[in-house]
Amino acid sequence: MAIIDYRVEDGVAILTWNDQDRAMNVLSGDALAELSSGVERAVADDGVKGIVLTSGKPGIFVAGGDLQQIEQLGSGPIDAPALLERTSAVLDQLRRMETCGKPVVAALNGVTLGGGYEVALACHRRILVNLRHALVGLPEAGLGLMPGAGGTQRLPRLIGIQGALGLIMRGAQLDPREALSKGLVDELVEPEELIPAAKKWIREVGTATQPWDDKRYEVPGGGSGSVSFAQTMMGSNAMTHANTYGNMPSQQAILQSVYEGLGLPMDRAGKVETRQFIRVLRDPTARSMLRTLFFSLQSCQKGARRPKDVPRFDVKKVGVLGAGLMGQGLAHVSAKAGIDVVLVDRDLASAQRGKDTVAQTLDRRLQKGRTTPDRVEAILGRIHPTEDYDQLKGCDVVIEAVFEDRDLKAKVTRAADARLGDEAIFASNTSGLPITELAKASSRPKSFIGLHFFSPVERMQMVEIVVGDQTSEETLAKAWDYVLQIKKAGIVVNDSPGFYTSRVFGTFISEGNHLLVEGVKPALIENAAKAAGMPMPPLGISDQVGLGTMYKVAKQAEKDARAAGRSWEPSPAQAIIASLIEDHDRWGAHPPPKEDGTPRAPGGFYDYHEGGKRLWPELSPAMSRWIEPIAEQPDPDVLRRRYLFVQCLEAVRCLEQGVITDVRDGDVGVIMAVGFPAFTGGPFTYIDNYGLAAFVRDAEALRARYGERFEPPRLLREMAADGRTFYGS
Repeated sequence: MAIIDYRVEDGVAILTWNDQDRAMNVLSGDALAELSSGVERAVADDGVKGIVLTSGKPGIFVAGGDLQQIEQLGSGPIDAPALLERTSAVLDQLRRMETCGKPVVAALNGVTLGGGYEVALACHRRILVNLRHALVGLPEAGLGLMPGAGGTQRLPRLIGIQGALGLIMRGAQLDPREALSKGLVDELVEPEELIPAAKKWIREVGTATQPWDDKRYEVPGGGSGSVSFAQTMMGSNAMTHANTYGNMPSQQAILQSVYEGLGLPMDRAGKVETRQFIRVLRDPTARSMLRTLFFSLQSCQKGARRPKDVPRFDVKKVGVLGAGLMGQGLAHVSAKAGIDVVLVDRDLASAQRGKDTVAQTLDRRLQKGRTTPDRVEAILGRIHPTEDYDQLKGCDVVIEAVFEDRDLKAKVTRAADARLGDEAIFASNTSGLPITELAKASSRPKSFIGLHFFSPVERMQMVEIVVGDQTSEETLAKAWDYVLQIKKAGIVVNDSPGFYTSRVFGTFISEGNHLLVEGVKPALIENAAKAAGMPMPPLGISDQVGLGTMYKVAKQAEKDARAAGRSWEPSPAQAIIASLIEDHDRWGAHPPPKEDGTPRAPGGFYDYHEGGKRLWPELSPAMSRWIEPIAEQPDPDVLRRRYLFVQCLEAVRCLEQGVITDVRDGDVGVIMAVGFPAFTGGPFTYIDNYGLAAFVRDAEALRARYGERFEPPRLLREMAADGRTFYGS
C-alpha cells in the first residue's frame, strides 16, 4: 500500500503522507523513496505549477525519524560506509526537492518534529495549523541524538545561528505561536484553510529557490566569518561543557556540525552533518538513551505491565486526603484529567488553601498563555475542598497524601475506609513506608496499594505503583487505570522499605554524607555529583527535600529499633542532620514555621539569599566532631564513580530481592523520578555498557577501600561469571 498519495488539484500536486502501517508518519527510507517519486512526477508534469506536501494523519504531519531503525543501527557495530551511503541518500533526496525548480509548500496539519521538520525545512514555505498541540522542532538532543537530515544546516540558515543553536541543543518543541515568532514556520492558519493557503501562496508568490541558494544570501545575524558567529560558538561551547561535563556526545557533535557546516555550500554542509551524525550513533550514549527514554518510557506510558485480564476501570471521582504540597498536585492533575476531586484536610480553611494554591499555579500558566480561562474555570470547578469525610462517598479512588507518620496515616485511612464502596481502592502516597504495614489500618487490605508520586506532581511524569502483600490484581489494574487517566507513566514495584526509587536515590544522598564525614570538602562533594550527571548534588537536594524530613525518618527508625528491643546509635551522617536542626535550627531550603507560628529563615547545608545560595561557610567547623581529618582531597573521578556505583548496586539488589522484576522499569524509574543520569540509560544499562566483569572488579575495589555498601550482590557476580547481561545482548 502506498505511503504517499499523489493527486493534482488546480494545477498543484498534493502529496499526502499517510503510512497505513503506522499510527504516525515517520521519516523512513520507503517514505522518502515515495516522496522523491512524487516530486519527480510533479516536476515532469508541465501542468503542475507547484507541490504541496501534507499528511493524512489527523493532528500529525511527521512525528520524526524512524527511531526503531535508528535503534537497530546502534544496537551493534556500526557499518559506517553503509550508514554514510544511506544518510547521504536522504540528504540528496531532500536537496533535490528544494532545487527541483517548482515551489514546494509544507502544509503542516499538526505535530512536526525531528525528521518531519527537516523535511519541512527543505520546502520553500511552511504553513502550520493554529492548534495548541501542533508542536514543531528538532527534539533529537533529548534522546542523545542529533538531527541527521539537514536540520543543523538549514535551521541556522533560516533563522540565524543564535536562535537555531539553542533550539537544536535543547531539543525544543515549540507551539504554533512560538514557532511563528521564532521563524520556524511562515504562517498559521485554521485547519480548514491549510491546503487553500498553500495553493494560494503557490499561485500568488511561488518562490522556488531557498534563501541560502540565492547568491546575495547572508545568514541572519551573521555568518561564519562574523564576530557574532565566533562569540556565539565560544559561548555555546563553554555553556555546553559547564552543563554536560562532556557526558553528552550529541551536544558537542551538534556544535561541531554547525561550526563546520555554516561556512560551506549546502551540498557540502550536509556531509559535515552526516559525519557527526554517524559519530553520535557509534557512541553507546545515544543507543542507551533511546532505548530507555523512548521505547521503555513509552511502555510505561501505555501501561504495558497492567494486568491484562481485568476490565478497564473508569475513574470519575477521586478523594485526596491532605491539601499540602502533594495533595494539591494530586488534586490538580486529577481535575485536569476531567475527574471530580474531594480535597480533604483537618479543617475547611486548610483544604481551601490547597485549592487556592492550585488556582495560583493555573493563573501563572494563564499569564504565560499556556492555558485558557475556560480550562482554568473547569479545573477549579472540579476541586471540592472539605473537612467532611462523608464527602468521600462515591469515590472510585482515595489517595492519602498526609505527612510520613504511621499513626497519622492510619488515622486518615480508617476515617476514609468507612466511607468507601466495594469497588473503590485506597492508595497511600508514601515515599517509603511499607504498604503492607500501612494496609493494616484498612478493613480491605486487598484494595490497598501504594502510589508514590514525585514532587511537583504537575510536572513529574513518573509514578511508582507499589504492591503490598495482599494487594489484589484487580486493585493493581485499577491503580494503573487511574495513573494512565491522569497521563502519567508507571512502574510496578513490590513492597519494601523505601520501595525502589527512594532506595536507589537514598544511596546517592547517603554517599554525599559519607564523603562529608570522610572530610571531603563540601564544594567538591557537590561539584563531583554534577559532573557525574546528577541534576542536583546531595547536600543541595537534602536541603530541598527538607532536613526535617530526614530527621523525622531517623527518629522513626530509632523508635522502631527500640520498640523491637534493638539498640540504636545514629550514624555520623544522622548525627550531622540532627545537629543542624537541634543545635543550629537549620531545617533546609523550605523550613517549617517555629512553634509560635513565626517563619524560619531558610538554611541547611546551604545559606539562602535573594540572589541565590551558597554552601554554609561554617558547615565543616560546626560539624568537626563527626568529620574525619583528611590529608589530601580525593580525585573527582573517584567520587563520580562512587556516586554511580552505589546507586547501580542498590538497583541490582532491588532486582535480586524482587522489588522490581523488569530492568526496563528499573532504568526508566530512577531516571524519570529521581534524576539518575539520563546519558547512562539507567543503572542496568550503565552496568551493561561498563561490562559486568569490569563493574564487579571495580566495585570490589571500592568495597575494599570504602565499605560494604559497594559489595556486589550475588546476582551480579553470577551474571558476570556466566557472561550474561541485563539486556541479553
